[in-house]
Amino acid sequence: MSLELPAVAPAVTAELVAALTPRLRKRLDAGIAKLAERPSVRDGDTVRITVDDEGSELELRATDGVVADAAAVRCGCLLAPDCLHRAAAASAAPVADPVTDPAGPAPRAGAGETARDADAGEAAQDTDAGGAARDADAGGAARGVAVAGEAAGVGGSGWAGKAAPGSTGPRIPAPDPGESATPSQRAAAEGVLVAAAAVLDAGTDGSGAVLQAELLRAAHAARLAGLPRAATAVVSVVTALRAARAADAAFRLADLVSALTETLFVAHRVPSATGQELTGLRGTVRQPYTPDGSLRLFGLFSEPVLTASGYAGAVTWTADADGRLYTVSDVAPGGAGRATGAADRAVRIGDTALTHRELARAGLAVSGATVSPTGRLGAGAAVRAVRASGVDWRDDPLDRLWAAPVAEQVARALGGGHDLLFLEVTPTGVVREAAGDVLLADCAGLPLRLTVAHDHPALPYRDNLRLLSAARGRPLRVVVRLVAAPHPRALLLATEHPTLARSRVDLGLDRLQHADLPAPSPASAVDTAEEAPLHLLRRRVEQAASGGRRVLAFPGNPAGDTGRLRRYGLATAGDILDELLAAAAERSRDAFGRLLPADTGRFARAWLTAARYVDEVDRALCAAAWGG
Repeated sequence: MSLELPAVAPAVTAELVAALTPRLRKRLDAGIAKLAERPSVRDGDTVRITVDDEGSELELRATDGVVADAAAVRCGCLLAPDCLHRAAAASAAPVADPVTDPAGPAPRAGAGETARDADAGEAAQDTDAGGAARDADAGGAARGVAVAGEAAGVGGSGWAGKAAPGSTGPRIPAPDPGESATPSQRAAAEGVLVAAAAVLDAGTDGSGAVLQAELLRAAHAARLAGLPRAATAVVSVVTALRAARAADAAFRLADLVSALTETLFVAHRVPSATGQELTGLRGTVRQPYTPDGSLRLFGLFSEPVLTASGYAGAVTWTADADGRLYTVSDVAPGGAGRATGAADRAVRIGDTALTHRELARAGLAVSGATVSPTGRLGAGAAVRAVRASGVDWRDDPLDRLWAAPVAEQVARALGGGHDLLFLEVTPTGVVREAAGDVLLADCAGLPLRLTVAHDHPALPYRDNLRLLSAARGRPLRVVVRLVAAPHPRALLLATEHPTLARSRVDLGLDRLQHADLPAPSPASAVDTAEEAPLHLLRRRVEQAASGGRRVLAFPGNPAGDTGRLRRYGLATAGDILDELLAAAAERSRDAFGRLLPADTGRFARAWLTAARYVDEVDRALCAAAWGG
């Protein structure tokens, strides 16, 4: 996409597409492609596009970076305002997050979702098998997780009445245990469910601008009904669909699967949820801040933020003397340039002139602090902050973060706390996976795989990871973000410098140089033990998200997959796969023998069951792989 358009509110896109005639709707996707090739000019918050050879112009006028009214999209062609151009421009533009605060911290990343994507939401959530007995144990554990999830209503979130583990301690008022969803919330959830099921039925190729507009209409209705979590999840689905259809190099199928799972799960649970579960499913528009007095903070590291939804910036992590983590963020609409440059901007708290890059190695004394439940520091007018001295990772109090047992850190991350791990590792080599190079390391006897946190070429993560292979055999302290996988796996965020004592490297902002690195030592052997074949179910989940229901209607050899799952003790996975394939293939006929429309609701429920099962088993096996 060559156009650089301002973000457009979901309601605006939905309104403009709904106003099109059926004939123009069929031409909408082609109209978007043509519009991308037309000349355009940007003047502040206004973008003008020449839509035809006669010089007719289409204008998008943003307010505070967002086009929030259909009247702000004007076209000068003869068919305006009922022309195709207005709807095409709105459908081509980034989707404005309808509910959340654009200056959020890097929160915990959910399944298939890295913190860079999760941050836009606020700126915007098989053990290795050495033998048949262990496979059976893994399958039994998986079934236990699934049954426990169903007994708990398959989820529910929030930290009502208590502080989240790893947060700074502000308490969220407990909800009324008897409260249930309002009629408007039930109706909005049903609308989200129907729209998401239609997208899942069609797949990425079939989910053009019209289906996307239906999703955005559902997101707008969810926001009005007081379901900000559902609205944000729907916008994430649309963003991922557009990236997939545009063949964006940054698109990851796991992001689409995660967004669809979140959307369907919330919409499915809201009508029957009560109390604390309902509070978590509703979500919040903005995080509450509570006073936290005076704080003495020590810089840990800084990481860039660059999201598919159009937000960019930096987040700096700090810790107090008790090891509690706090974040200072600067995230706003922007691209790769803002992500790489935000680290050299002054932090937005108090009168300090510290940049994010400096704060990551220095300290901060804050008075009148306000803190969100996730540890984000507020920047209100009453907050005062001045520069203070920092400490090395190997000095108190930061040294205590690395003293915590690895299994306890993993349990905290999987239990809903922050997902950062503070590890002592020894690099052993590099291997190439489908997504790129992976750094192998030994972590307290565990074979750990370290991957990049972001693949954008403007960020130095990938180059730094390759260069770190020269540090083979050299113990390093690192900060990573946990990835829920059947084997120990994490995203590498920051590390001690391989050769410069008492120096550290923020791998998304700093660039290592060959001259700084030691000569590489021979690589060590890697544990390649076979894993329980949960990927057989995960593959079907991903195939459906990408290709739609029809891809699973003719699955090839389903008996072989289900049989293999059951042989490894994953009988529940086999049953779930059977139901998913049956739901995909089911088509009824009327009295005249004509095919009736597919039951998209049944297929969506079967797919959601499979996706949630894979997520929960991954988490259980992840804990087991780390020694939990």
